[in-house]
Amino acid sequence: MKLDVLAIGAHPDDIELACGGTVAKLVDKGRKVAILDLTQGELGTRGSKEIRQKEAANAGKVLGIEFRENLELPDGNIEITMENRLKLMSVIRKYRPDILLIPHDNERHPDHEHAHTLAREAWFYSGLEKITTYDKGKFQEPFRPKKFFYYMQKFGFIPSFIVDISEQIDVRMNAVRAFRSQFHDPNSRERDTILSRPEFLEIIETRLRFYGSQIGVRYGEPFFSVEPIGLDDLHSMIL
Repeated sequence: MKLDVLAIGAHPDDIELACGGTVAKLVDKGRKVAILDLTQGELGTRGSKEIRQKEAANAGKVLGIEFRENLELPDGNIEITMENRLKLMSVIRKYRPDILLIPHDNERHPDHEHAHTLAREAWFYSGLEKITTYDKGKFQEPFRPKKFFYYMQKFGFIPSFIVDISEQIDVRMNAVRAFRSQFHDPNSRERDTILSRPEFLEIIETRLRFYGSQIGVRYGEPFFSVEPIGLDDLHSMIL
């Protein structure tokens, strides 16, 4: 299957929390989008990897993506190695996405920063024909996505562009809520985390409202591009 966009996250729920609205909007526009989680989130304070797997599948259904895969790298130990690069390169070459959505390089969680480095290196090396990969024993042709963009997680940045997700806000937040093991539950006896604070989901919506206000809409998701973004039509910039 040829993808338009592949969204890469360190843990199940990273994509939903950071750019789920953009994923939903792409799907609404008929784009083929998939999510690749690098780990199963097994070190998470709340829930378990089995629970997270079910939640991730449910969230993917809410967003309407083509599929969701997991590279099953160790949570808390995303190493920048040739072995891991080859694993990610194989996924890129298999689905040949035009665009990658990846974490920013400056983040609170080391896994997010390591996921950034691994994804960006795999993006580049996947285009080199002298580095070979195979899928089920079949040789893969080299392929490099045209663009990659950073999404925002804990730490902020000045966006290169902001996507209007006003029409997708309900789908986006429902996809986030699919990871119910991670959020506030007054009956839970598990240790509290930043995500399980009662006000956490409200904080997310507040941030989305802020970035939406920057472009004159209700809700927006910010992205960063290291390269200039070309336009075919200047008028298309107007919302």
